[in-house]
Amino acid sequence: MRKAVVTGASSGIGKEITKRLLEMNFFVVGISRNIRGTAFDNVNFQAIQADLSKEKETLKLCEILAKEEVSLLVNAAGFGRFEPHEELSAKTITEMTFLNLTAPMLLTNTLLRTLKKNDGYLININSIEALRASKFAGVYSATKAGLKAFGDALFEETRKSTLSITNINPDMTESHFYDTLRFDVSKREDEKLLASDIADALEHILTMRKGAVVSEYTIRSLKFGISKKAKR
Repeated sequence: MRKAVVTGASSGIGKEITKRLLEMNFFVVGISRNIRGTAFDNVNFQAIQADLSKEKETLKLCEILAKEEVSLLVNAAGFGRFEPHEELSAKTITEMTFLNLTAPMLLTNTLLRTLKKNDGYLININSIEALRASKFAGVYSATKAGLKAFGDALFEETRKSTLSITNINPDMTESHFYDTLRFDVSKREDEKLLASDIADALEHILTMRKGAVVSEYTIRSLKFGISKKAKR
């Protein structure tokens, strides 16, 4: 049975991807700050609690995963804050950069040999913000553009192996990502993505002929829409 590691597995895109992988008969190791083994009613799911915005916890997780034989790594954990840059705290900047960019690089560093040996897949869940510059998104966009650049460079570096690497760049996706933000996805079905759309993309990637790789997978809503929350 193929083994997958999915970060951010307790909610949103990461949770939907975990569900899909279990349906595809993967054994899934799900990583999140507060995930529990009972999060998915499936004997092929293992939960590991770790806060990937913290260096110590991430390095400890890397030590655990270094012993595993893995065929798929999905870097899906992440968060964003969208404010004028001078209003962001140093803690927010540091944690966002570590979670969105540094932790995926460390996990990839740990698992790269086993992924290459097992004809594996590395999939980074980026953002449409990796491809553009938006106001109030300086740090978030930088982390996502950095992760995209990392994936692109690693793709070129590993092309003599049978490892497939894909950057998925979703538009605004309905999830808990927006719970603490001042805006949310639109309520209209054609103005937002669903987490299942990203899981569909992942399934497409995993079921393609191994000799072909979608190195960049950008998913947009048909129309643009956004929902502004009432001021508190």
